Amino acid sequence: MEPFQPLNPLIVKAYFCGPTVYDHTHLGHVRAYLSFDYIKRYLKLRGYTVYHVQNITDIDDKIIKRASEEGISWNEVANRYTKEYLEVLQKLGVVVDVHPRVTEHIKEIIEFIEKLIEKGHAYVAPSGSVYFDVSTVLDYGKLSKRSKSEEWRQEEEYLAEKRNPYDFALWKAAKPGEPWWDSPWGRGRPGWHTECAVMSSRYLGAQFDIHGGGQDLIFPHHENEIAMAEAAYGVKPWVKYWIHMGYLTVRGEKMSKSLGNVITAKDALSKWGAEVLRLWVFSAHYRKQLEFEENVMEGFRALYQRLVTAVEVLKKVIKSSTIAHHLPDKDIVMLSKLEEYEIAFHKAMSDDFNTPKALEAINGVVSLVFKEIESRERLEHALRAYTILSNFNAVLGVLDKQLKDRVEVDLDVIEKLVDLIIKVRAELRKRKDYELSDRIRQELLSLGIKVFDYKDGSKWVWER
Repeated sequence: MEPFQPLNPLIVKAYFCGPTVYDHTHLGHVRAYLSFDYIKRYLKLRGYTVYHVQNITDIDDKIIKRASEEGISWNEVANRYTKEYLEVLQKLGVVVDVHPRVTEHIKEIIEFIEKLIEKGHAYVAPSGSVYFDVSTVLDYGKLSKRSKSEEWRQEEEYLAEKRNPYDFALWKAAKPGEPWWDSPWGRGRPGWHTECAVMSSRYLGAQFDIHGGGQDLIFPHHENEIAMAEAAYGVKPWVKYWIHMGYLTVRGEKMSKSLGNVITAKDALSKWGAEVLRLWVFSAHYRKQLEFEENVMEGFRALYQRLVTAVEVLKKVIKSSTIAHHLPDKDIVMLSKLEEYEIAFHKAMSDDFNTPKALEAINGVVSLVFKEIESRERLEHALRAYTILSNFNAVLGVLDKQLKDRVEVDLDVIEKLVDLIIKVRAELRKRKDYELSDRIRQELLSLGIKVFDYKDGSKWVWER
């Protein structure tokens, strides 16, 4: 544990490892993206500007394999699952500032590899593949606390052309039937580790504040990123803070496509909705394992409804109460209770983003709403509680609809209603009931809707 001090006091630059788009986004991904979203939202609540980059790996062995199995092109696979992933983020309320795709950054990746070769940190093999020479990095293993070992085999298949078994590919020479791009070393495509090191620093700079991802990425992916980036850019540390999300498990096993225990994000959103999923993920510390249990989800559905009702109660009290010019002692005590929960929330979130502890503070405020604020009907209490819940929701993100100052208007519905009124008015005119038709016209005018009568009918405009 250490104090959070970004490189720039006002701006936090953050990168999170996004998906390899070869299959459906699942609940394990949702857990990771939401956990990082809470961290980002809390930093914003504390006054930081957060610039968030999250990559999309749209070329990879898994994508090529899926395309071959389905008899379609690799980019069809990538585009299909990229679209789904972006739709999931939108429904969850997760906003990413830049979403770089690997295939759009081949030029920058090649330039990065050339720099490593020039500095003596990488070498070209006879096949045209390029490898990073791990032996040139003295502090390799500092993130994962592993030392160099001959037992490491950093590729799926051991390649005799590597100088050391723990070297890893920066550029993979093209195999027959695979997609490829031209490079100084021949046709090929980027290695998985290379892309994140390149795209993160392209958009965030040679040094930035936060790099996040799943715990399974600590080694070798993030370890390799550090080695490459610090060697290429000549900086230490390349990233100041590393944040790793715990696994989502089903019956004690990590949720993964290889184990076949996957629940897709699309199905989960359809069944429980974004708000319930957000509350569920918020209930677990980002570094801890989170077990999926379907019966537990119903509890979070009930909690969501309780939060919604609490906000509606506060709005009702605010609307019906009047301001007092002197508060008795018991009302001051109530304001102090609310303040204690507000402080508790910030204390929890400031302690390594302890969301389960923060949720206790949220529940504390909600309990006060139902036990005391609703019955006392004090405007001051309701306003204070409403403000506190609004700040909590800036992180939680489940009460946006209820906390909006104005009601969202469906313009399409309004236009259909006006058209219906105009048709009724036309019928009145046919019956020569001009008094009622003129009255309707005046009422519409008072709402900013002007009606023009012509021989062939009436038309209207809304002067908003």
